Amino acid sequence: MYNLHIQSLLDSELDKKYQAIYFDPPFNSNRTYVMDESNSTGFADKWTDEAYEEFISKCINKLYDLLEKDGTLFFHISALGMYIPEKVVRSKFKYVEPIFWKKARSKNNVKNKLGTTIDIIWKCSKVAKPKFNIVYQAKDQKYLKTGFTNKDARGNYSLGHLITEPTKVGYLYEVVVGGLTFAPTTGWRIKESELTKLIEDDRVHIPTKKGAKLYKKIYLHENPGKPCTDLWDDIHSISQGAEGRRYPTAKPIKLLERIIEISTDPGDWVLDPMCGSGTTAGACATLGRNCTLIDVNPDVREIVESRYNESILQSWVLVGMCGTIYLFYLAN
Repeated sequence: MYNLHIQSLLDSELDKKYQAIYFDPPFNSNRTYVMDESNSTGFADKWTDEAYEEFISKCINKLYDLLEKDGTLFFHISALGMYIPEKVVRSKFKYVEPIFWKKARSKNNVKNKLGTTIDIIWKCSKVAKPKFNIVYQAKDQKYLKTGFTNKDARGNYSLGHLITEPTKVGYLYEVVVGGLTFAPTTGWRIKESELTKLIEDDRVHIPTKKGAKLYKKIYLHENPGKPCTDLWDDIHSISQGAEGRRYPTAKPIKLLERIIEISTDPGDWVLDPMCGSGTTAGACATLGRNCTLIDVNPDVREIVESRYNESILQSWVLVGMCGTIYLFYLAN
């Protein structure tokens, strides 16, 4: 039923291209998800491999056509069920790379297998360099306490390397500062003019002992944090029974915010073709993006309205229906 609904809708209702698409379909987990006694927000995620591959292939073919040339499709899937989705996206997209979302710290309720703490988010694009924004992870408190122990008039700072690694060839020149001469045999990482400017601006940590090294000062207040890698271990899943959780497979809003931030700019359009509890709506509203949300669940509007404030709901408009599929635009 899912594939018929999504196929019909994508054929007839959508007439724009999207900068980012977040695709979070059933995982082929062989489970029945139940949120409450009425089962109003539950669903059965049970397929044959053949039916699941057909479903995923149809969706990906349509979503590919809806993606901007420099856009990105994020395909969220369980690490245990990644084979069929990976096969499908690699057959369609030229550029595919995984993001590993560590959604939980540990699993204590397993006895006969390893606990699963990772989901895979396939980052798929049509071109080698899609739109991309650097996003930084929040600064780790332990890192803040141990990494910025030096201090001057500007504030706390850590030490950054200026000397080239032994396996590389750097810029070879001599620097005299603080009465000491520095001429590393492997060379410097930056040009002489750049190092001179740092020294003049008091942005070099100058040792008092002979034989010590020069370091660049990296100030805490100027450090945005660590650039995100392909391992996201700082965002955790929503626990069962948590306040505000109205859908059995709801994702944390910080996860959607990061996906949207790295792949879009304010004013861009985002598509979530299986929006569930509408987390993408909240993320787009916060970040100033426009979005289209789709779901087969007739309760999706009530679920979203119960989560977000009136300012979001004023822009929440039902623009089309196809069978039992509900399509909404959220425009900022």
